[in-house]
Amino acid sequence: MKILVSNDDGYLATGIKVLADALAQIADVVVIAPDRNRSAASHSLTLDSPLRVSEVSENCYKVDGTPSDCVHLALTGFLDYEPDLVVSGINHGANLGDDVIYSGTVAAAMEGRFLGLPTIAVSLVGPQLTHFDTAARVATELVQKLERAALSPDVVLNVNVPNVPYDELTGLQATRLGFRHKAEQLVADKDPHGRPIYWVGPPGKGQDAGEGTDFFAIEQGAATVTPLKVDLTRHDALQDISAWLEL
Repeated sequence: MKILVSNDDGYLATGIKVLADALAQIADVVVIAPDRNRSAASHSLTLDSPLRVSEVSENCYKVDGTPSDCVHLALTGFLDYEPDLVVSGINHGANLGDDVIYSGTVAAAMEGRFLGLPTIAVSLVGPQLTHFDTAARVATELVQKLERAALSPDVVLNVNVPNVPYDELTGLQATRLGFRHKAEQLVADKDPHGRPIYWVGPPGKGQDAGEGTDFFAIEQGAATVTPLKVDLTRHDALQDISAWLEL
């Protein structure tokens, strides 16, 4: 098996190193990741300038672009073979609920799915992250499950793992995305020259976070496996919109 590994925290991040090392025990791994932290890059592609790729070490490359750029480049000609799977992560922090709209980690997995491959996005949840080995072990187990039994070709697996030792996990749960409250207020400050600057505020707490959601399962100590799809159409509203257009 050949696996493409990418992320949004950059090729030097602890998470991607631990993930690549773990997956290398069961597959041939190539890492193609951003040259710096590109968190919250969402699904952006670089179209107004060329991409530069540098070989860091054997089967490890850095790209001066976004997570989606990395996967797109890898699967549309940079590699002289097609991997069997794309695994993105391990993200330094949660990708729960509506986080997936902004996440570069999830976007890298989505790009792999757009280009025809099964994909997994993996994130480690909690403060002062230390248990990347737990998330890597969960990711490895899921890859082995995919080898044994493929999923529907339109599914992207979004995986969140509590920051605890593996033996303390309460299991793996299939979950749906929850939703957060409105984001916190921006943080206003001034630069050294007295000019105003602004920081995006923290994300809101879980609002739709009841049983069955990824928020709830994480609170119960379980790793979450949420199937995502690319189609954003709200199909149940099509008739209402058709009627509205006739008004």
